[in-house]
Amino acid sequence: MKKGIHPEYVDTKVTCTCGNTFTVKSNKEELHVETCDKCHPFYTGEQGAVSKTGRVEMFNKKYGFTDDSKKAA
Repeated sequence: MKKGIHPEYVDTKVTCTCGNTFTVKSNKEELHVETCDKCHPFYTGEQGAVSKTGRVEMFNKKYGFTDDSKKAA
């Protein structure tokens, strides 16, 4: 590598809007992010069941399926 053209690689303090902080390596001293693994719905498991249930209900409603029609088949 050429000397003097690359930024310095330092420990970086990352702060999330939820208040969680952690350290990574970067060329900046501080970073601020909107979501992290502590508050993102994918990692917390809060979003998955709700969206899947809604999709199944929408499909059943669209094609006219009810609990009674499933039992008859």
